[in-house]
Amino acid sequence: MAFTRSLGFRAGLLSALILLLLLAAWHLATLSGAPVAAPAAALTPEQIEYAKLMGKDPTAGAAAPTEKSGFPTLAQMGAVVVKNLASPFYDNGPNDKGVGLQLGYSLGRVGLGYLLAALVAIPLGFVIGMSPLVYRALDPFIQVLKPISPLAWMPLALYTIKDSSISGIFVIFICSVWPMLINTAFGVASVRREWLNVAKTLEVSPIRKAFEVILPAAAPTILTGMRISMGIAWLVIVAAEMLVGGTGIGYFVWNEWNNLSLPNVIFAILVIGVVGMLLDLMFAKLQKAVTYVD
Repeated sequence: MAFTRSLGFRAGLLSALILLLLLAAWHLATLSGAPVAAPAAALTPEQIEYAKLMGKDPTAGAAAPTEKSGFPTLAQMGAVVVKNLASPFYDNGPNDKGVGLQLGYSLGRVGLGYLLAALVAIPLGFVIGMSPLVYRALDPFIQVLKPISPLAWMPLALYTIKDSSISGIFVIFICSVWPMLINTAFGVASVRREWLNVAKTLEVSPIRKAFEVILPAAAPTILTGMRISMGIAWLVIVAAEMLVGGTGIGYFVWNEWNNLSLPNVIFAILVIGVVGMLLDLMFAKLQKAVTYVD
């Protein structure tokens, strides 16, 4: 009984209820899109001729059903989900790859660009946080470059690098650097003075002070920056792949839209959301693991 009264159980129950309501609304909305008979007698000769040019013949039967709105029903979405999950890694050519394969390309680009950003942002953030002089010198450059949209760098990257995949990695790098850099510098600069004074009194070496005093104290703030950077990186890679094409979950969405396959588009959107949630949960767990209570 105590379990059923817990906040987690009640929150999960409420979430399930909201999901059921959304699915019911979806079902009712698509139910109204049933075919309606359109008699050929109600059409003008021009309309009949246009319909024939489009591959339909209103005069072929007593009545021809009009098109549905095109939004898939829950049954159609279920079939699409089963189909995509049954064979997620097939490869039938450049424009026909499974959603799992496309997702792998996107995660690979995000992982590489994110790792490069961490290798640059965290050490530089330490230097900025520990040196007021370096902070004042670099702050104008950070404030100018930080607000620039990551996708604004894409044309320049494509022109200089001349490779869409590497350009996507560069865009992930440039959008992931700033949150990590700023949070690392803030976390390092916010370490308690008394802890640094104790390390100075004990004549601790700079390297040991950085790893045993500053890093544990600043770790929660650094992880917050890394968590924000990952969320931005996942947003940007989808948009970048829709622009440059080739491979990736963003290209999968755009390609299925060009194929007029709305169920596959919706399925890909759900996959993007679920993967983004899992990435955020991973960093939330890491952040919780390094957070301490004073």
